Amino acid sequence: MIDEQGEAGAGMRAVAHALGVRPSSLYNHVASRSDLIAGVRELISDRIDVECFEQMPWDRALERWADSYRAAFAAHPPTIALLATTPLTAASRTSLMYDAVVSALVRAGWPEARALSVIVAVESFLLGAALDAAAAADMLDPGPRADVPAFSAGYAARDRALAAAGERPADAAYRLGLTAMIAGLRIELSARSEADPALVDRGSGRGRGSRGFGDADPAASARPRR
Repeated sequence: MIDEQGEAGAGMRAVAHALGVRPSSLYNHVASRSDLIAGVRELISDRIDVECFEQMPWDRALERWADSYRAAFAAHPPTIALLATTPLTAASRTSLMYDAVVSALVRAGWPEARALSVIVAVESFLLGAALDAAAAADMLDPGPRADVPAFSAGYAARDRALAAAGERPADAAYRLGLTAMIAGLRIELSARSEADPALVDRGSGRGRGSRGFGDADPAASARPRR
């Protein structure tokens, strides 16, 4: 119903009407509209992979988590605005997801306070990326205008490149953004580890910033070519 009606679909009266029951009957199952929305949040968050944080270095796991997070919300874009502005409930299963992510980041050497900021920063990007995934591919098409030549040329060049690669605009932009974000986080963790050698990844032994995600060996790039 939220997919079809947006926030209005999360109302107790709307749900009761769809089910053919009185609104009062719903209170035998949920205490309030907030509880109803909390249930929707859990249906979404249960589809997000957190087991990866027990199996992979933090940066690889963050990539996997991000992919599943974006996919879960892209499947139901109207829930984004609703859930992004609704606080977690005291007994929310979604809190267990956040606990798994924070635990993995702290094991990797992130300070507890910074770990939560990392999650919020990545989530903010992912929610926008989920909306972009659900939008029309030609959202930014400038059309036959002559007064925006750089924009028009860039749009056309991107279309040609993506067509050759068989990739959607939203997917290409998402991968670019996520790669840049994780690369920046990896650099920050490495700098923190250099400043405090005690910050080691007790989970995977890669506390000084895990390479991966398409990165080359920095030392190799610094060596002279023969």
